[in-house]
Amino acid sequence: MVLSTNLVNTALAQKSSDSEETSKYVYCELVGTLKFLSAKFNISVDYGQERRFFKDTKMKDEQSRKVGEYNSMVDALNYMADNGWEFVQAYVVTVGDMNVYRWLLRKKKE
Repeated sequence: MVLSTNLVNTALAQKSSDSEETSKYVYCELVGTLKFLSAKFNISVDYGQERRFFKDTKMKDEQSRKVGEYNSMVDALNYMADNGWEFVQAYVVTVGDMNVYRWLLRKKKE
């Protein structure tokens, strides 16, 4: 019985530390797909906002103007890095015959 109590206490202490680290940041995800018949990328940004079918989530600048086409996911990442975001993790999901590139970014809360 003592062994299981120690395991529970250890797990709770670790969780507390992780949540403190996570709470220092806001996160977003770059979602990229190749444009049809092009080598350029369509990039959307997921900030955790409510999704609507007709709502445009393509990258925009501070004045809500659409930002230009991106040559690659790294091109979009460089734009985000210039605006204070840092790379955390990337993965690819294949949907049908299309690759969907998903890059997690974070930024310190102000």
